[in-house]
Amino acid sequence: MRFFSDNAASVHPKVFEALKAANGQDTAYDGDAISAQLNGAFSDLFGTEVEAMWVATGTAANSLALAELCQPHQGVICHKEAHIEQDEAGAPGFYTGGAKLMLLDGDGAKLAARDVDEHCATIRDDVHQVQPAAVSITNASEYGLIYTPDEVTALSRTCHKRNLGLHMDGARFANAIATLGCAPADVTWKAGVDLLSFGFVKNGGMSAEALIFFNKDLAHHSHYRRKRAGHLQSKGRFLAAQILALIENNLWLETAHAANASAQTIAQAAGDRLIYPVQANEIFIKLSAEEAKKLRDTGFDFYDWGEGQARLVTSWNQTAGDVQPLADAIAAL
Repeated sequence: MRFFSDNAASVHPKVFEALKAANGQDTAYDGDAISAQLNGAFSDLFGTEVEAMWVATGTAANSLALAELCQPHQGVICHKEAHIEQDEAGAPGFYTGGAKLMLLDGDGAKLAARDVDEHCATIRDDVHQVQPAAVSITNASEYGLIYTPDEVTALSRTCHKRNLGLHMDGARFANAIATLGCAPADVTWKAGVDLLSFGFVKNGGMSAEALIFFNKDLAHHSHYRRKRAGHLQSKGRFLAAQILALIENNLWLETAHAANASAQTIAQAAGDRLIYPVQANEIFIKLSAEEAKKLRDTGFDFYDWGEGQARLVTSWNQTAGDVQPLADAIAAL
């Protein structure tokens, strides 16, 4: 009955099996045999040679990525409702040594290439103004909307024109790919993405995310930054084991499909209450305070999202039997 966040979902049993299998003696930090498999596993997944690095949180993955793309005196262009702006307590500025987040608007928390280009055109090339060095987008966005390969390609062309790096916050990357039905490469490196924060915790993992370097030249210093930030865990093999367990046999996609399907069940019941199209596993609906209370009194938990609005998030482990009662309750309002 809890639809607060997929962060709170249970850990997939195969992840626990992998953790148990990893519970032996091996080299500390990231020198173990399991961590050594990450580069090859992700290179196979994306169809190109990449460097992959485990971290414990999405905040660390995003912030380490931006620190590679941006100097302290520069800026990162992102949506005004991006997670790096709204929900990371200033971590990007902390990791980058003070780089500015340069906020733009856009429907459904998505950036448009034209808006990025027009914003860059307003910035004078002199020492009195912060110069952008990177663009960060979220796929799926904070309102559950998905960037297509064509949209990412358009953004990357603008980035190349303006000499900007391109980072993708993929906290719900699996949900985006499940909906797009394309290869992971099509919406990342083939579309011009330099760095990807690949989320696993929301999708069946316990405490591991991945930072994927499509531009391998950016990877070297990140290992030092990760250590300096206190994220080089002594028993890193347990983070690597979680990630590999979810990659194996495309389990990460299977769990994402399950969460997305549950979201569609609720979306169909919500009808014209929907504020945005449901493209991943987040549902934003119009809901009065009285209606919200009625749902909560029935036992459903969710977040209010501004006046007269609510956010519902489905998880990989919620079955049709788990979500149908909420769908029925919303339809009956």
